[in-house]
Amino acid sequence: MNILLIEDELLIQKSLKKLLEKRGAIVDVASTGKDAIEKIFAIKFDRIICDLMLQDITGFDVLEESKKTYSSEEIKKRFIIITAYSSPSVLEKAQAYGCKIISKPFDNINDAISSFMTLEA
Repeated sequence: MNILLIEDELLIQKSLKKLLEKRGAIVDVASTGKDAIEKIFAIKFDRIICDLMLQDITGFDVLEESKKTYSSEEIKKRFIIITAYSSPSVLEKAQAYGCKIISKPFDNINDAISSFMTLEA
């Protein structure tokens, strides 16, 4: 599975990358939304795990830009939003895209990694 991990907190980014690779994933990382968008335009990913609050733009901005490459159906299947800010308005907006949303810190890291590795049909 080819995964793009968009996370600006380097400790979280490195930890998740290592855990996903242990499960056999090929993981590309981006620390900014701008970098992530360039990678999304250049490479077809099976899964895109995107932090909601990045230093330059939001995960929702990344989702909007991704519409140039992926259909709404593909966005629903490929994207998982991870966030420490799971307010009702954030959850509502994520649901409008149809994306799965997982709150940080993760209740169970193994469950989170399994979710990241499972493609919905």
